[in-house]
Amino acid sequence: MAVELCLLLLLLFCGSTVSEVQPIYKPPPGTLDFGFVPAKTYDTGAYHEPGPIGILFKIVHAFLYLVQPNPFPQDLIRKVAQQKFGNTQGDYQKPENVVLTLQAIYYEIGFIVSAALGLLFILLLPLVGLCFCMCRCCDNCGGEMHQRQKKNADCQRSCFATFLFVASLIISVGVLCAYAANQHLTSQVRGAKKLVNSNFKDLKVFLNDTPAQIDYLVSQYNTTKDKALSDLNNVGPLLGSRVQEQLGKEVRPALDAALTMAGAIRETKEALENVSVSVEVLQEGTERLHANLTDVKMHLSNTLNDSACSAAQAASTCNIIRNSLNQLNINANFSGLPGVSSQLAKVNDVLKIDLSSLVQKGYAAFNDTPDLVVNQTKNILSDIKNVLESIGSNISSFTKTLPVQKILADLTIYLTQSEAYVQDYFPVVEQYDFYRWLGCLILCCMVVLIVVFYYLGLLCGTCGYDKHASPTTRGCISNTGGNFLMAGVGFSFLFSWVLMIVVVLTFVTGGNVEKLVCEPFEDKTLFKVLDTPYLLNQHWKNYLSGMLFKNPNINLTFEKVYSDCKENKGIYTSLHLEHLFNINEFLNVSMYTEDVALRIEHIQINLSKIILLDEIGKENLLNFSSSGIDGINFGAYLTEINKSVTKVDLLSFANDLEARADQLPKGALENALKGHANNIRMIHNQQVVPLEQAMSTLNQSIRLLKRTSSELMVKVKNVISAVNAAQLLINNNASLVIVQETKKYMDTIVGYFEQYIDWVKESIAMEVAACKPIANVIDTAVDIFLCSYVTDSVNTFWFGLGGSSIFLIPAIIFAVKLSKYYRRMDTEDVYDDVETIPMKNTENGNNGYHKEHLYGIHNPVITSSVEQW
Repeated sequence: MAVELCLLLLLLFCGSTVSEVQPIYKPPPGTLDFGFVPAKTYDTGAYHEPGPIGILFKIVHAFLYLVQPNPFPQDLIRKVAQQKFGNTQGDYQKPENVVLTLQAIYYEIGFIVSAALGLLFILLLPLVGLCFCMCRCCDNCGGEMHQRQKKNADCQRSCFATFLFVASLIISVGVLCAYAANQHLTSQVRGAKKLVNSNFKDLKVFLNDTPAQIDYLVSQYNTTKDKALSDLNNVGPLLGSRVQEQLGKEVRPALDAALTMAGAIRETKEALENVSVSVEVLQEGTERLHANLTDVKMHLSNTLNDSACSAAQAASTCNIIRNSLNQLNINANFSGLPGVSSQLAKVNDVLKIDLSSLVQKGYAAFNDTPDLVVNQTKNILSDIKNVLESIGSNISSFTKTLPVQKILADLTIYLTQSEAYVQDYFPVVEQYDFYRWLGCLILCCMVVLIVVFYYLGLLCGTCGYDKHASPTTRGCISNTGGNFLMAGVGFSFLFSWVLMIVVVLTFVTGGNVEKLVCEPFEDKTLFKVLDTPYLLNQHWKNYLSGMLFKNPNINLTFEKVYSDCKENKGIYTSLHLEHLFNINEFLNVSMYTEDVALRIEHIQINLSKIILLDEIGKENLLNFSSSGIDGINFGAYLTEINKSVTKVDLLSFANDLEARADQLPKGALENALKGHANNIRMIHNQQVVPLEQAMSTLNQSIRLLKRTSSELMVKVKNVISAVNAAQLLINNNASLVIVQETKKYMDTIVGYFEQYIDWVKESIAMEVAACKPIANVIDTAVDIFLCSYVTDSVNTFWFGLGGSSIFLIPAIIFAVKLSKYYRRMDTEDVYDDVETIPMKNTENGNNGYHKEHLYGIHNPVITSSVEQW
């Protein structure tokens, strides 16, 4: 319920600001996967690329840095704003305000000097033009239509023409820059409508998308509930198996030991039976072997008593054989070994009770622990499921009580009205921009008119100039070029001061906007100034929090809000809405898990019905320990077992006998001895080999019985003690294990809610109602429209127009100088022949030239005109 309340109140507060949601969500590691919060793509890209004109913008920025290299005056602006500087007339006389004034002048010194030079230009150039005109009317300042003849006249003319052409080119470049800036501003203003519409479209998408995000967060409660219900339905495999696993650490080893002892009883029976059978076989076999070996010795002795053995060649061999006959005897005597029939009888009595079956019943009973848990928790789990369903019902019912749709409808209406207002006034903006464009175009045309006169003057003067013609006989084209140059000079004096007024105004305005708004906005210094305590409101420490929360003590800054929105964080995080609505209090896990945990803690599981091994099984084990196998004389058995069946290996004896028979002369004695050798081999194969096999079986069985009987009573008591301890754990101490595992089981169930709450908190903080559009609106208004569109264009305009205006001064000088070489003069210098007649300097007037009204030396053109008149 708290989740829904938080989300909807968040949406209510978001009505005053709009934001964008466009994150990429990664589910937290764990069991639950809540998916991705739905987010739509926004069209607004708060970034402007000026294109080729950006080079001019960078040049202007570099020029402004030369004019104003000082950093942004944060402290100065704070002091001026906090001192309320200039509110009353007496404020200017306060010492602190005088200091602030001097600091402001120091900061603005570059603009002040530049503006002063511009004002000086505005004042002096028209005055100079007026004086220049009056001076020329008095035939001074180049106004007299007479040109002195000089040897370097061609060089001067060329230099003046070159300088004027270069100045005209610079003026042309400047006016082109101004024109480009003027056109760029107009085109951007016309294109701003699309950008504004894009922002409004994104705001509408936000209003339509935020409810869907909230619904998605609420709907994901079903994921938590379904997982919890799944675990509750599997309480046997989960809780029961955990209890079984913990108890099994003692139960299973005890049962395994009992089962091992049951196996040992069966092995003991088999071993006793093998001992009994083997001893019987060995006793009978050895008796038969003894009789056969006695017969063999008797027959060999008779053969050796034959007269053939008296011969010299056979006597020694026969004596050797005769001396070895005493080796043909049995070595092991099994007739004296004690029997094991009594022990076997007792073990058979023990085996009448199937101990393995009893142990398996204990296993089965212990393995039924999950089923016992399921059967004993049916009622409690049903209550827990009802609690989970009620939580979901409460969330759904609470959702219906909040006026979400009304809030969204009001916001939509407000947004629609704002969009309509902007759309209605946008044509007015375009109209005023047209007037601005036309005015700037007229200013550019003024400069173009001047430059055109200069270019025409240069063209006509250069093309019509005849170096052989005297100043008074220059052609019409050359004279026209000179007149064009003087016309350009005249228009320069007329228009330059108007141009400079516009340049100064736009320079001071645009330059300061760039330095005091655009640059500090780019590096966020402007926000730091706005975040100064008590700056915007002398009673509020933090203006933004005071405006939003009516609590100026909350540390909410413009810089932090803008940075968070720029990173597309949720508005809850950006605006610190926890001061208005603390989501941690409403998303407290205990609100959801208190009832669930309480009911889980009441789970009681009784495992006393589990019987690991009954008294019959225990008595059976005790009977086995008293079966008497530990009283068997294992030493006597092992002593005889370790002996060989015969004193000599019969095969070796037979082989040796046959080899000695081969040493005797061929005859009946040799054949008789070989026959005895074969008979001995037959005895070995038919009697000794089976006896050896029986001895091997007896050896294995005796050793097994010895191992089993070793501390048999202690082993049995240990098994019974282990079973009793495990049974005691189940009967008395299982409750502790059950409580521990129930706590873990509860923590697992509660963990699902914690994952859900953490995911909701993270989503609200980072994804729901993400405020990227707020940053986009600010960037659009300040960075793009004010700075990129308007300020950069205005600064480029005054930069180009100002450069053109400045270079009008050298252009005026060079044009006036150059026009003297193109225009037709009224008089010129006259010289006598230097070889025959001396130059008439003194009598003909000053500087050796004739004055037309004194000496009657008329201009041929004027003379011919007068004669025709």
